Amino acid sequence: MSTFELRNTLDGSAHGRTGTIHTPHGDIQTPAFIPVATKATVKTLTPEQIRQCGAQAILSNAYHLYLQPGPDIVDEAGGVATFENWHGPTYTDSGGFQVMSLGVGFKKVLAMDTSGLKETDIKARGKDRMAHVDEDGVDFRSVIDGSKHRFTPEVSIQIQHQLGADIMFAFDELTTLVDTREYQESSVERTHRWARRCLEEHNRQTQLRADKPLQALWGVVQGAQYEDLRRQATRGLVSLSDEFEAEGMRGFGGYGIGGALEKENLGTIVQWVCDELPVDKPRHLLGISEPDDLFTAVEAGADTFDCVAPTRLGRRGGVYTLDGRMNLKGARFKRDFTPIDEELGGYVSENYTRAYIHHLLKAKEFLAGTLCTMHNLFFMLKLVDDIRASIDGGYYYEFRDEFMGRYYAGKK
Repeated sequence: MSTFELRNTLDGSAHGRTGTIHTPHGDIQTPAFIPVATKATVKTLTPEQIRQCGAQAILSNAYHLYLQPGPDIVDEAGGVATFENWHGPTYTDSGGFQVMSLGVGFKKVLAMDTSGLKETDIKARGKDRMAHVDEDGVDFRSVIDGSKHRFTPEVSIQIQHQLGADIMFAFDELTTLVDTREYQESSVERTHRWARRCLEEHNRQTQLRADKPLQALWGVVQGAQYEDLRRQATRGLVSLSDEFEAEGMRGFGGYGIGGALEKENLGTIVQWVCDELPVDKPRHLLGISEPDDLFTAVEAGADTFDCVAPTRLGRRGGVYTLDGRMNLKGARFKRDFTPIDEELGGYVSENYTRAYIHHLLKAKEFLAGTLCTMHNLFFMLKLVDDIRASIDGGYYYEFRDEFMGRYYAGKK
């Protein structure tokens, strides 16, 4: 199972900190960015290349691995880390986001209310849904072949135990900012009931699979943009975990912060949650990767992050630099024989030019996606490593202001 060791706290911040998450497959120094290996692979990269970029852990997707190749195959292979030849810590998400966002098939939204939507949006939401929520779980159709499936809290935990990741997440209900306040309230309560069922199944599976490395289950905090719901959800999960631990069972090893988040309220919402969380448990922020969001989240108390944005951007020719983002498909790079970012460095900048990668992109060569993805992961992982070092070294705010001033200079 995972445990958390606090190292340093960030001056002037209520919850910002550095630490270490200990897992059966190694330690994770926090803050840390966790690349997303959706189907047991970071698209276009080998595990060795992911490690070369500086990754400490990777996160795979329970929904996709359930559909293909199947959790039984991964289990038989020895777990997701062995299956994909990743020698380090692993995360899996619960599948809840994909079951409902992909199931709806429209803007990754599970619509419960149509007020305030454009007429075209309302018509689109009138299509046959591929996901339906009830108290027990979610019925959905596969995005691969349309076949019918059902996820419940118990099924999600069973799948994640078979996948064998060091850290997994409780099955929660995805909501969005479109949903009504009334629905958000009922969803928070349902997610709490599902969390109890997840813990019960987690303890049952741990006993059944006593020969396997211990896995940690993390609760997921919902509540959208409402302070009272976020705090209620967090206190409820902490109390639930304490209840299980008091009875000699395993509680939550950490907590994920998910659901609907407006960018301008990101730090405030994360701080609400961290106000209510125990100091000795790690906190994971789901789906965040923009540099300004990372700084905001770290200051508010988040320890780890995951997002597909750096890899998705790279496959389309977009790359991060210390001076902001650019797209190497642009004609101005045709004869640009300089590295992507010489000052940043890394394998790609040390060995390839913008002109060469531009050529690969225009020629639709697969290597283009590999090189851009490697560069973006290196950029994001190094940024979070530098944030961690700046907190430990006592110069965080100077580093933040210098980095942000330069990266966003062109957007002022």
